[in-house]
Amino acid sequence: MTKKDLDIRFSEAVEIAMKMTQASLPQDVQLRLYAYYKQATFGTAVYNQSESFGLRDAFKTNAWMQISHISIEEAKENYIEIINSLTSK
Repeated sequence: MTKKDLDIRFSEAVEIAMKMTQASLPQDVQLRLYAYYKQATFGTAVYNQSESFGLRDAFKTNAWMQISHISIEEAKENYIEIINSLTSK
């Protein structure tokens, strides 16, 4: 599979995810999707605490940091896999 194919599949998965409501997804799934999306689009997490850094942001950053060892391509594949598993139910 080429990088372009992966990018297209990732973009399609993001479009599907954007149509999902937060209420329809468990919080652990939301955090995993967030982490894989951030890793896939920005690369490795950089911890940057500011005054407005709340508990929600801490959970999101922690989820991203936990998977920061994987490649961008692997993050995209994992994101696609989660979306596919959610839409096949």
